[in-house]
Amino acid sequence: MPRLVRTAALLALLGGSWPLSGHAADPDPVAGQAVFKTQCGICHSPLPGKNIVGPSLFGVIGRKSGSVEGFHYSAANKAAEITWNADILDKYLTAPRDVVPGTIMTYPGLKDDEKRADVIAYLETLH
Repeated sequence: MPRLVRTAALLALLGGSWPLSGHAADPDPVAGQAVFKTQCGICHSPLPGKNIVGPSLFGVIGRKSGSVEGFHYSAANKAAEITWNADILDKYLTAPRDVVPGTIMTYPGLKDDEKRADVIAYLETLH
């Protein structure tokens, strides 16, 4: 049973309530690191200053889009004027081209809410 369903079921049994927003109840940065390695790590490094096909994602939370020194961004990403936070990353990781039309990032998106919440929790540890 997925973590989100277990948590909601437990709260219901205990007489509590919890708004189901589509996000995992308890994002797990350790699980997110594993998701990062398989879904993001092919193109992005979690290490500062290490760009690969994509820019380093170290310190991505709170950073302005298109601003990693030494990385060649698409015009769309440079012009996006986004400051990355958990909510924007959630939308972006779901469908990158919906958030930044014209991006050259070919990733189709991570549709699993729980995995996306976990990877965002992991990104929040990279500072």
